[in-house]
Amino acid sequence: MPSKKIDPVAVTAWTATSAVGVGRAAMLDALVRSRSGLRRNDFTHQPLPTWIGRVAGLEEAPLPPSLAAWDCRNHRLAWRGLNADGFLDAVAVARERHGAARIALVLGTSTSSIGATEEAYRRLDAEGRFPPEMRLPRVHTPHSLSAFVQEALALDGPCLTISTACSSSAKAFAAAQRLMRLGLVDAAVVGGTDTLCGSVLFGFNALQLVSPEACRPFDVARAGINLGEAAGFALLERADSGLMLTGYGEASDAYHMSTPDPQGIGAERALDDALARAGIEARAVDHINLHGTASAKNDEAEALLVARRFEAHTHAASTKGLTGHTLGAAGIVEAVFSLLALETGWMPGNVGSARLDPVCGPQIRLDAARADVRCVVSHSFGFGGTNCVLVFQR
Repeated sequence: MPSKKIDPVAVTAWTATSAVGVGRAAMLDALVRSRSGLRRNDFTHQPLPTWIGRVAGLEEAPLPPSLAAWDCRNHRLAWRGLNADGFLDAVAVARERHGAARIALVLGTSTSSIGATEEAYRRLDAEGRFPPEMRLPRVHTPHSLSAFVQEALALDGPCLTISTACSSSAKAFAAAQRLMRLGLVDAAVVGGTDTLCGSVLFGFNALQLVSPEACRPFDVARAGINLGEAAGFALLERADSGLMLTGYGEASDAYHMSTPDPQGIGAERALDDALARAGIEARAVDHINLHGTASAKNDEAEALLVARRFEAHTHAASTKGLTGHTLGAAGIVEAVFSLLALETGWMPGNVGSARLDPVCGPQIRLDAARADVRCVVSHSFGFGGTNCVLVFQR
């Protein structure tokens, strides 16, 4: 059954922190100047020969005493993200307006705080127990991020964790819109956080997906992904003007555990639903924030989808060359880049790439550009063919 047009919701506050810096100003600067935050890998006790998008200074930034029971790298990054762009204050105002029980919290994460669990296992004592300072039961769970942020924001509404690989924090927008549409809440905080950890770095390396050099999305000579870390958040409320989430689409390839459908069929189904819910056609889209991981098969499938569905005037690019692939936080990072494009007119290029794969259509661009941007589509495609497409409009 075709999806029906939905009531849009306003994005009244939004922020992201990644390897390019803290907050929206740093993200915009990187976008405009094509300034990459990637660096040679210096993470874990046995660094792989690759590049990463690392957020500096987390090791020297413990949580405040009131939140010390949650301390780990993932929550430190989330806390840094919450403190950017006045986001904490915006949520406090919304809490007063709606009530703490009427604001949902929906966060995406791929690995949650597994990095802390890895460290604890590396430091087992003679009895096979975690060291005393790492016996933090609330940290070592998949729901840890959402539970931490719920306490940090003093919210009492529905609290959900979405873990669908790289589409996680994009799907958070869809879940939040449904909660609001059903009248269960009046507002929602969405977003996600994922930090670098050994499981991810060595896991992707075992799949032969990690590039030994800086990634090159959609480049004919792309060699794989660079992993990154990020935290991002957005506040959704009912309003009839401003920057709006107007559509979302979700679908599953059911094709392969780690490879997308070669023609992007599942992604196209998600795109169709997103456009239908927004009440627009593909020709109305000014910019596409591509998933674009720089892996061979993912980029090819996405490029084929874009070439057959969008007009030549549509500007499309991936921002993975700026931040690296931030996994469960990728959806919110891409949403922030999308909102920046709507707010400023600046659309990114494929940073790090030099010669586009011939499979790419005219939509995919190497260079950043500026235009009157009124409609942006953001792609988030994860392992197992879990696809989410968001539509933002001004």
